[in-house]
Amino acid sequence: MRPLHRLFETIQLLRAAGRPLTAAELAAALEVSTRTVYRDIAALQAMRLPIEGAAGLGYVIRASYDLPALNFDEAEVEALVVGLALLARTGDAGLQQAARRVLTKIEALRGASERFHVSPWVPESPGTVDPEILRAAIRDERKLRLRYADETGAETERVVRPIAVAYFVEAVLLAAWCELRRDFRHFRLDRIRDCAVLDERFAGEGEALRREWGRREGA
Repeated sequence: MRPLHRLFETIQLLRAAGRPLTAAELAAALEVSTRTVYRDIAALQAMRLPIEGAAGLGYVIRASYDLPALNFDEAEVEALVVGLALLARTGDAGLQQAARRVLTKIEALRGASERFHVSPWVPESPGTVDPEILRAAIRDERKLRLRYADETGAETERVVRPIAVAYFVEAVLLAAWCELRRDFRHFRLDRIRDCAVLDERFAGEGEALRREWGRREGA
């Protein structure tokens, strides 16, 4: 998690908690050390955010503090609620957690969420690869080494440039430029046997690859 993003998430955790949070609780939620939490709290206080507390006691943010409001009409709120609920169908735990955080950040959604129900269908076999790893590699334009099994069970090893994750009813697919085939390929997540993020990057190429892939797929 980037430092700026982590500072923002720290603010959101304090706002949503409704009670003092200890450095250990914040560290567990942010997946960092308590030393990092203390440093981040000091940085936020230096920026004049109304965070009060001390090590061993916990930290709170004054109830009067809030981020700039987002204005949505009723139809927009309902669209957001249903869209966030549909994320449960992806089987992507990272996106589901992010959706829950969004619901706590946008006050208007809290009442609307009770008016809708979306069946939490997920793919029968979502696979062993964490989709967050794939999404991070796409964002950072990092190559992946995949061990992939086709429909017959035959396995091959590929180095790919990941460009998109596609969620369908029957499967979740990784769209990527395959260096073995020298073309775009789609990899079902439930058939990826192993996935390693490589140090090698394809910086600056991701957007062009996505445009060409979208043109071919009619996306």
